[in-house]
Amino acid sequence: MAETVYFSLGTNLGNRLANLTEAIKSLSAFCRDIFSSPVYETPPWGFIDQPLFLNQAVRAETDLEPLPLLTAIKSLEVDLGRQPNFLYGPRLIDIDILLYGSRVLQTGALTIPHPMLAQRAFVLVPLAEIAPGLVHPVTGKNMAALLAELDASGVKLVPNEPTQ
Repeated sequence: MAETVYFSLGTNLGNRLANLTEAIKSLSAFCRDIFSSPVYETPPWGFIDQPLFLNQAVRAETDLEPLPLLTAIKSLEVDLGRQPNFLYGPRLIDIDILLYGSRVLQTGALTIPHPMLAQRAFVLVPLAEIAPGLVHPVTGKNMAALLAELDASGVKLVPNEPTQ
C-alpha cells in the first residue's frame, strides 16, 4: 500500500542545484507523485567550517516499507557520487527520510520521524513551505508551529539562478 513520505535533501559540493535536481529525478525509481519545495541556501549545521548548503524538502508516494526505502536512498546517494565523510561534513548529496505517513519507528538503522527534524531550520523551512499543516506524529505540532519555535534567519530562498 502506498504511503506518503517526506524527504530532506541537502548538498554543498559541486553543482549544488544540479545535485538536487538529479536526486529528485532519481527518486522516481521508487517514488511517484513527487513534489518538491523551493530551494534554500543554508549555513552548515554541526560542523560549520564548510561551504553553504542548498536544501530542499520533497513529498512523494512510495510502496516501499521504511527500511527498504532507507536502503534505496542510501544506494541512490552513492550512485549520485556521495563519498564517505565525517559526521555533518561536506557532501555531494544527502537524503534523509523525515516522515513516513504517521508512523513512529525506531530501529538501529532508522528513526522516524527524523530525530532532529524539530531542531533544524534548514529542514523545517522547506518542509513547512510544502506542508505547513502536516502534524509531527510525536510532538503533535504541525510543521508551521515547529518552525515558529526556531531561528530561521540563516535560511535564504534561492533565486532561480543560484550562485555555484
